[in-house]
Amino acid sequence: MIARYLPDYLESSAAEYPDKVAVFDPSGRTITYGLLNQQADALAGFLCARGVKRGDRVGVVLPKSIEAVVALFGILKAGAAYVPVDYSAPAKRGQRILGDCRVRAVVIDGRCGEMIPPADEPGMALSTIITVDLPTHQGSSGRAGATTLAAVFEAKLAPPRHPRSRSDLAYILYTSGSTGMPKGVMLTHENALSFVDWCSDVFEPSAADRFSSHAPFHFDLSILDIYLCVKHAAELHLLSEELGKNPKELAEFIAARQLTIWYSTPSILTLLVQFGHLDKYDYQRLRLVLFAGEVFPVKHLRTVQRQWPGATFYNLYGPTETNVCTFARIPANIPDARDAPYPIGHLCEHCHAMVLDNDHVEVPRGNEGLLYISGNSVFSGYWNRPADTANAFVVRRGARWYNTGDVVRWDPQDGFVYIGRNDRMVKRRGYRIELGEIERALYLHPNLREAAVVSVADGGMVLEIIAFLSCQDGEKPSIIELKTFCKAKLPAYMSPDRFVVLDRLPRTSTDKVDYQTLNSLVPPSITVSARA
Repeated sequence: MIARYLPDYLESSAAEYPDKVAVFDPSGRTITYGLLNQQADALAGFLCARGVKRGDRVGVVLPKSIEAVVALFGILKAGAAYVPVDYSAPAKRGQRILGDCRVRAVVIDGRCGEMIPPADEPGMALSTIITVDLPTHQGSSGRAGATTLAAVFEAKLAPPRHPRSRSDLAYILYTSGSTGMPKGVMLTHENALSFVDWCSDVFEPSAADRFSSHAPFHFDLSILDIYLCVKHAAELHLLSEELGKNPKELAEFIAARQLTIWYSTPSILTLLVQFGHLDKYDYQRLRLVLFAGEVFPVKHLRTVQRQWPGATFYNLYGPTETNVCTFARIPANIPDARDAPYPIGHLCEHCHAMVLDNDHVEVPRGNEGLLYISGNSVFSGYWNRPADTANAFVVRRGARWYNTGDVVRWDPQDGFVYIGRNDRMVKRRGYRIELGEIERALYLHPNLREAAVVSVADGGMVLEIIAFLSCQDGEKPSIIELKTFCKAKLPAYMSPDRFVVLDRLPRTSTDKVDYQTLNSLVPPSITVSARA
């Protein structure tokens, strides 16, 4: 089908398969395509009746659930863009994200009312709060004038009929920002549609498929999970955050649900290899294993491939700003002698690439340089950050080319080979992390005088984040105190793994923190725990 905007996928599947189950959620509930479409229509009608207009932003602060999927499609049907926020993140972080993009409405877990920005915040136009009380818990946002999602469905307001364009904003995904404030990556319907349609051509899903939904909805891996599945009227199996981090239960879940398409970061697959006891279960239905977000150590990739011999494995590469732009099919049998990670591969058909040096000069093929991407999947810009947007692009051949920040080289056989990065951004568990953002959070601790953060990969290429600190008046906080402090200030995936306290941090001749010296002071690796 040729879609004009993302809800066309749902409407088409609902028309053809109204009674087919669309979503299985973590509480054991299901919803059909017909009912999913009806509830999304009702939400869209309610939002528009409350003044939500084309191009407005609507926040979504919900755990993985049927209600969260309804919210995404309902917001899109209203002509607005959804802004997913990690419901388990510190309240101040969520509040800053929702305030930054000036949400007009928010669909929120009843327990997360503290994330709602103050009504008197400059520029805020928040007019509608819709609370969701999930079956597994009850709660209230505590905000006057809030409406429950159940009441929205009961109202049964007609969905809007407004002009639609593939260039309309569809969603904003916030990533770690070097200034301490997460950056909002603006993605249009065109960006998502071009990617999903490419996936359809390459992976050939059908209504018989069963998709995993491991990634949270504020992570760009979720775009494939949700929209490719719905386009083909397949089943979407939502995993809770708790299940997604428990390799033993996760291994059993994949087999019991007879999933056919799996998509996650390599970190999760590595946990399954190490602690999931994969040999205990039958995975005959699993036909595609897709991974993205970080380098996959070959020894773990080889092991999981041998445990799942009937599946075809793909390495997908691309930052949030482009979604997947290159891909590599992994050979059916990885040689025992191979120890180098597999390349990120060849370009997707909807993308174009150049490799430039630091002076924006194209490098000869085979030389290392920065990877730049253009094409229909490339984002429109960062929300309310014109300078950052301008700095992210160069103009060549009449097109805008996005600087991924990743160093690559071209190989005639393997395509693009990933070398690394040339800045202080790292990737862990699929998330992009600005180490400077962690430093800024640590500086908020009253007993810390200095903070500097480095990252290091252990022998298995698992990334660890180490914080070097110096203290006020020699008062050294305990490890428990530091971890508790970071839990309140940072998402779990950004919290340092280890803390090293020094009398003072080393500095260069220009009085800057000497990161090279800090890297040489990294303590010997410890065993990485099974927790994701």
